[in-house]
Amino acid sequence: MKKLIILLTLIFFTGFVFAQKGKVTSALSYKDTGKLDKALEAIESTVDPDNEKALKSIPWPRTWEVRGEIYQAIYQSKDEAVKKLAEDPLTVAFESYKKALQLDAKDKFGKSLKIKLTLLTSDLTSQAINAFNEDNFKQALLSFEQILELQGLPVMKADTPNAVDTVIIFNTGLAAYNAQNYDKAIKYYAEAAKYGYNGARTYQLIASSYEAKKDTIGSLEALKEGFLKFPDDTGILFKMINIYLDTDKTDDAMKYLDLATEKDPDNASLYFAKGTLHDKVENTEEAIRCYTKAIELKDDDFNSYYNLGALYYNKGVKQIEIANAVPTNETQKYEEEKAKADVWFEKALPYMEKCLELNDKDVSTLESLKNLYYRMKNMEKYNEMVEKIENL
Repeated sequence: MKKLIILLTLIFFTGFVFAQKGKVTSALSYKDTGKLDKALEAIESTVDPDNEKALKSIPWPRTWEVRGEIYQAIYQSKDEAVKKLAEDPLTVAFESYKKALQLDAKDKFGKSLKIKLTLLTSDLTSQAINAFNEDNFKQALLSFEQILELQGLPVMKADTPNAVDTVIIFNTGLAAYNAQNYDKAIKYYAEAAKYGYNGARTYQLIASSYEAKKDTIGSLEALKEGFLKFPDDTGILFKMINIYLDTDKTDDAMKYLDLATEKDPDNASLYFAKGTLHDKVENTEEAIRCYTKAIELKDDDFNSYYNLGALYYNKGVKQIEIANAVPTNETQKYEEEKAKADVWFEKALPYMEKCLELNDKDVSTLESLKNLYYRMKNMEKYNEMVEKIENL
């Protein structure tokens, strides 16, 4: 009698398991005939932990493989109603395939799962690119990271253990940066840089990520590393110079500016930058030389014209202060000192007039010219500047 009970129980249990596996087969059949709503309902019933019957199908790898196929099919569907069946079907598909691999201790489903994962890579790539183009950078980041995780699975690396997809690594960094996840951007850009992907540009992007975090030290370290590997890249050099300029590290900025002008001697912007540094430390002759060189290289360089004109103008203002300090009873001495100021103002005038020619709406230029014409007693031009300022 006991044997009969045991036998009946075994038959019941075996039938119960087969019934559950039958549901998995039914779910796959629904999927293959395009009835994805029914397929989803059927497969979910087999993985529901609150469903006592499902407890027998949950440990079966094939259950999760079919579940992955169904969710992947939902993503691939052109029917909007079907697409609404799942919020993020590719994530569910990926998690399902991973679960199948985890349960497949005897490697019965390894080959088929590898094929499914390869197809999933294609879908995730499409999803990532579409999301990026639609400015949905968080979704793009998630999809790119899933591709990297997928590529790292043992079943995917078995044939090519040393393969590295630098394009996906770089794009993951790009998505992270645009999603304002700067820590992840640094992580993935640094990984791409390790393999030399995109050359010096990647180091500039690492630096930009640090800058977005207000981490100047990190930015400079990345640029210095890039400069060691790509010493001829002016992009890295210019970025370093800008940081040194912004942080008032004059000596460092000048050192790299000298290097930059050696590499790019026809770049007017470099001479302008050198001019501003020399101007800042009151190295007047060098400042004049650099501004003049910048103008020689680029004859419509408003900033160099303006700065050179302002340098002469400010020299004149300081000389006026010297003249005003002369005792009132020393008239001749006062006139001599004042005449020195007029020399500076006369030097400033053509540069400020050129600025007006290049941009007749710049208030600073108009104010400077107004003051210059007043000092030179050219009231006609003075009134013209006053009118221009009033009409802005």
